[in-house]
Amino acid sequence: MNPLLNPDPLPAFDRILPEHVAPAITQLLAEGRALIQRLTAPETPATWAAFAAPLSEGLERLSWAWGVVGHLHSVQDIPVWRNAYNALLPEVSRFYSEMGQNLALFEKYKALRTASGFARLNPAQRRIVDNEIRDFRLSGAELPEADKPRFAAIMEELSSLAAKFAENLLDATNAFAEIVHDEKALSGLPPEAIAAAREAAETAGEQGWKFTLHAPSFLPVLQYADNRELRRRLYRAHATRASEFSDSGSKPEWDNTPLMTRILKLRAEEAQLLGYRNFAEVSLAPKMAQSSAEVLAFLRDMVARAKPFAERDVQELRAFAAEKLGLADLQPWDVSYASEKLLQERYAFSEQEVRPYFSEPKVVAGLFHVVEHLYGIAIKPDTAPIWHDSVRFYRIENAAGELIGQFYMDLYARETKRGGAWMDSAVSRYRKSDGALQTPVAYLVCNFSKPLGGKPATFTHDEVQTLFHETGHGFHHLLTRMEELGVSGINGVEWDAVELPSQFMENFCWEWDVLKKMTAHVDTGEPLPRALFDKMRAAKNFQSGMMSVRQIEFALFDMLLYSDFDPEKDAIQGLLASVRAEVAVLFPPEWQRFPNSFSHIFGGGYAAGYYSYKWAEVLSADAYAAFEESGDPLDAATGKRFLDEILTQGGVRPALESFKAFRGRAPKPDALLRHSGMITR
Repeated sequence: MNPLLNPDPLPAFDRILPEHVAPAITQLLAEGRALIQRLTAPETPATWAAFAAPLSEGLERLSWAWGVVGHLHSVQDIPVWRNAYNALLPEVSRFYSEMGQNLALFEKYKALRTASGFARLNPAQRRIVDNEIRDFRLSGAELPEADKPRFAAIMEELSSLAAKFAENLLDATNAFAEIVHDEKALSGLPPEAIAAAREAAETAGEQGWKFTLHAPSFLPVLQYADNRELRRRLYRAHATRASEFSDSGSKPEWDNTPLMTRILKLRAEEAQLLGYRNFAEVSLAPKMAQSSAEVLAFLRDMVARAKPFAERDVQELRAFAAEKLGLADLQPWDVSYASEKLLQERYAFSEQEVRPYFSEPKVVAGLFHVVEHLYGIAIKPDTAPIWHDSVRFYRIENAAGELIGQFYMDLYARETKRGGAWMDSAVSRYRKSDGALQTPVAYLVCNFSKPLGGKPATFTHDEVQTLFHETGHGFHHLLTRMEELGVSGINGVEWDAVELPSQFMENFCWEWDVLKKMTAHVDTGEPLPRALFDKMRAAKNFQSGMMSVRQIEFALFDMLLYSDFDPEKDAIQGLLASVRAEVAVLFPPEWQRFPNSFSHIFGGGYAAGYYSYKWAEVLSADAYAAFEESGDPLDAATGKRFLDEILTQGGVRPALESFKAFRGRAPKPDALLRHSGMITR
């Protein structure tokens, strides 16, 4: 049997091959079209049991199989998998475009919404019907028949362009390598970074030390290397990836500039066809924020609060760099380096001093302890087929020992793996028509340095926060109690609220009662000393103003790009320059091409939605303040309320209602500003 047609919800990663993709997906697309034809027939009543439930369950096989293919394309992006994915991407995009424009389906949902039996549906079912009607409108179901083919073509091309954008970025990242032959040029670099570079060179058959643009290799150079020219070369290569300035083996066809322009034009055309003024209005239709004006006002209010702190941060950094480092002309490739030196001088603290204490086994065990204690669950090692021998698999059980969910953990960077960190759904929880309950499964994916020299991997504190962040997403998906696919886990949750559970989890990385149980020095086994933790805490808000305005810069650029920008007349870099003039306190060179690697808004799902990180940060900080007010960051009673009112609810109700149910009031920004050191009360 083709493993992509396997009824077992756990993918057979040990047997799935690229040649399975075309026959499986082709068959499932045909089955999906046949199902839709049957359910839209006049004799099929517009009821939940006869129409909506069979449609959702029947299309789950396609969603599951294509999700597996997409996952393998992300974590194993080798030519055969890339070709297999891209060959079927237009067909899958076409299917969902056709489905979104299917008037017969739309009419069935509208009939279900107005039927007398609608009031007797449970809240999850009613929410799904309302969401489906909204999504049909956003998918062009109400377009004139003459416009539907064009709309479908736009959706298909946008899918291909997003995939191509991500592939170009990965290829351009992989194309660069800096081989260092003089050991003196490595001065300042941590031993772990030097050892990893030596191993990378040996693997490539080179003498010396190999540095790449992947984060575990690139970031230590920018932060620690005393060799300014080495920092400059890597900064330039990273800042010009997938652009007209790319060099060192990059190909002209990997330039993402024409793709960005095309994506913007197509999204503008999509919005116009749907009757919206711009794509931002389309993007915001299913979100908490009501308009681009509301988002822009929110972001500019945050700028007004953060920029004075950011300006102070920069003044201090420039003065320190000139006086102590001889860098009177502080350049972008000096910023991380000078910041690290200033941090060490001011707080006698360095990430590299802390890193050996965050050994992977203790970090993972400590993470599991937090969620087990807060939510009354148990996490246990489990077995399942995996796509790489470093991947691990776990099961989650409730107090009665019953299975709640399972998840994969893929922590290490690889050249064939998409950059960044993410959580994705492998399987969603739902009650099948035969009464069986399908439990959820998640992928938790990061890009950390792998173990070296026979020792466990070690993480920076920033990486520990990343792991907690993605686990927060994962448990939002895994601990749901919803039994309808459309609102199970993160399904149906507004995009600007989906970061709440993930950012919430990061707060625990700053609690002594948590950290003291999740650290062990990789060489001695000693736990993190309290004195070193106190230095970490003192340095927590170091340059928080600079970091805040940087995130707001990205969010403003994204929202203006999709709400107040004409790709026919205006230059993308020009818009970014104007945003920086308004917001930024540090300015990169003119040749920097940040948009060309901004995967969130061109290759992912954050177009006109990047503000969600800052928006949800207000929610997450305010939610965590409830634990602070309890007097115990691991207060089980508060944890249970967070579980009951936020995590288990999925998308069954608006996120604001869930927040109010947990907090007893609407969100306030005070906790975020306090956590960031921008107010003291």
